[in-house]
Amino acid sequence: MSFRGVLFDMDGVLCDSEPFIYEASRRMFVEKYGINPTEVDFHPFVGSGEDRFIGGVAEKYGIRLDPERDKARTYALYLQVIRGKLRPLPGVVDFVRGCRRRGLRIAVASSADLIKVTGNLGEIGIAPETFDAVLTGNDVRHKKPDPEIFLAAAARLGLPATECLVIEDAPNGIRAGKTAGAACLGLMTKFDAPTLRAAGADWTAPDLAHVPGDVLGE
Repeated sequence: MSFRGVLFDMDGVLCDSEPFIYEASRRMFVEKYGINPTEVDFHPFVGSGEDRFIGGVAEKYGIRLDPERDKARTYALYLQVIRGKLRPLPGVVDFVRGCRRRGLRIAVASSADLIKVTGNLGEIGIAPETFDAVLTGNDVRHKKPDPEIFLAAAARLGLPATECLVIEDAPNGIRAGKTAGAACLGLMTKFDAPTLRAAGADWTAPDLAHVPGDVLGE
């Protein structure tokens, strides 16, 4: 299979920010609502963007959020929590460089808001300008598993989604990529291979340092 573009999810693909966004969200709930949700409470909403990430937990606890205020506070806490701690996942820098050497067009396609994506890229030392396009949850109306962000990212690259490889770590993201018509590589950052394959992943790998050779035609 030959690709002309690669669409990278952010969380769990380029970096593992989930422990940090969980901690920031937990602190927000403690601060604003006096509840202390567990990490498991957030699991069903991984990969769906922060609106759903905190909104789903709020629904579970019967809380009526102030969405903009509470999300803004969560991000403010998040940027404090990641400082000096967030790192690129294994193989990320070399894989991105390898895509460039092959002449592939590359994009970030994350459900997170721009403030989080920019903060993450800055913290892991990969400039946004490394990519041909960076799309975030601010750029789309419908979050994953809707395919909108991958269709938009492919279009920004000037390519049909069918000529792109989507790299994701969450079932919602895999489903979005497959619905867009792309092939999908699922990284086992949070979910095991059977779970990712059940969502539609064509390949699985532990991280970008151990991608099967046939994914990019090696």
